[in-house]
Amino acid sequence: MQPVQIKIVEDRDIYIKWSDNYESLINLIKMRKLCPCATCASEREVQSKTYIPLFAGDQIKVKSINQVGSYAISICWKDGHNTGIFEYPFLKYLAEK
Repeated sequence: MQPVQIKIVEDRDIYIKWSDNYESLINLIKMRKLCPCATCASEREVQSKTYIPLFAGDQIKVKSINQVGSYAISICWKDGHNTGIFEYPFLKYLAEK
């Protein structure tokens, strides 16, 4: 399953329309909080279960979205963070969670 349309909605959410006509809306704070890159994953591992990350302006604003092969997208956030690769099944999971 592939995205046929991806856009940012009101600097708050990412909208994805999939090839099966399913539509996803994922909050950007949730995406940044669950960034799958090694740096973010290791930071989450050392935090307690009750830790609540707080993000400021540029950390949750998207500078660009790029397709990675035929299986994922990468997001370049305005604060320069760009190492997270969001695979399509993970994006669907985030939308349903």
